[in-house]
Amino acid sequence: MTIFQAIGRVLLTFINYLGQLGLLTREIFFSLRKGQRRWGKMWEQVAEIGARSQIVVGVTGAFTGAVLAAQTLFQFKLFGLETAAGGLVSVAMLRELGPTITGLMMAGRVGSAMAAEIGTMKVTEQIDALRSMAVNPVDYLVTPRFLAMLISVPLLIAESAALGMVASYIVGVGVFHVESSYWIDNMKNYVDLTDPTIALTKGLFFGILIVIISCDQGLKVKNGAVGVGRGTTQAMVYSSLAILVVNFFLTLIMQIIFPASLFSN
Repeated sequence: MTIFQAIGRVLLTFINYLGQLGLLTREIFFSLRKGQRRWGKMWEQVAEIGARSQIVVGVTGAFTGAVLAAQTLFQFKLFGLETAAGGLVSVAMLRELGPTITGLMMAGRVGSAMAAEIGTMKVTEQIDALRSMAVNPVDYLVTPRFLAMLISVPLLIAESAALGMVASYIVGVGVFHVESSYWIDNMKNYVDLTDPTIALTKGLFFGILIVIISCDQGLKVKNGAVGVGRGTTQAMVYSSLAILVVNFFLTLIMQIIFPASLFSN
């Protein structure tokens, strides 16, 4: 096999995978338009995805903000710019670190759980049982999770970014003894409504990526328990990679639509 054949095979595999995700996305939107509404299942998933992820997301956001503040202040101290750290850390938490870190945590916790649950149902023939009872598996399993992710992930990202900003304030004011009024004034000056808008928009995209990739992995599980383990791992890895790649392009697009407030004032 030549290098061109290897590259071609990888590209064809990737395009085929995108096609599978596209077909599942089409089924989800068809279900949203004409399928049966299962609001009870959706709220169960909101509780599972949102409420039970708060501790993980909160701790992650808080310590991300704390370590970002510490590293920023270590460097800014050399130039006497400690008071500017509040604005920088707040913008970074809202525009980048809050959404990305939370998305990766959700891919690991929620995405793998979705793939494992649906994959187990697939290998134990529960999905075939649903079809035999004239129940659409996408209606019953995927669409409620899709809607729950649209609700939960943006809210979790907002919580993560807020806790990161609070933790950065504690580190800056309590540990590095930056004047509190300067820290807060810089946050007010450099953070505006476009920053949480970007965070919530990224949350919507990341939630969609996680649920579509994870449910697709679960629905095509084969080979029993080994297949469930493989599908769970692939769901987490593929979702994480998709978040990192899509985040880059979203950042470029959002920068054009919403110029960075830190440099526009």
